[in-house]
Amino acid sequence: MDRKIDELQSILKKYEQEHLLKHYETLDEKNKKELCHQIENIDFELINSLYKKTKKEEKHENDKITPIEYMDKYKLNDQYKYYENIGKKAIQEGKLAAVTMAGGQGTRLRT
Repeated sequence: MDRKIDELQSILKKYEQEHLLKHYETLDEKNKKELCHQIENIDFELINSLYKKTKKEEKHENDKITPIEYMDKYKLNDQYKYYENIGKKAIQEGKLAAVTMAGGQGTRLRT
């Protein structure tokens, strides 16, 4: 088991995650094995590469931010399916849209 811990410490040191074994000695045998198993199954390289990607600023020249008309969802009725289909089609085509909405106060105040 000591050899396994040495290997894990080496891996953790490479990714500056040595703290994961900080309380290893206080664990019972069952929990020690479980902790080792969990650490062995972490893909540190993948996590590291994903983290590095968050630091990159990507520019997409075709991206556009455009306002949309105000819509009251309670007045949509028959139009709801129409807009739902537009959204589904956009998702299937790999397009992305972000919409911000004001809300919450009315429902909390029951107005």
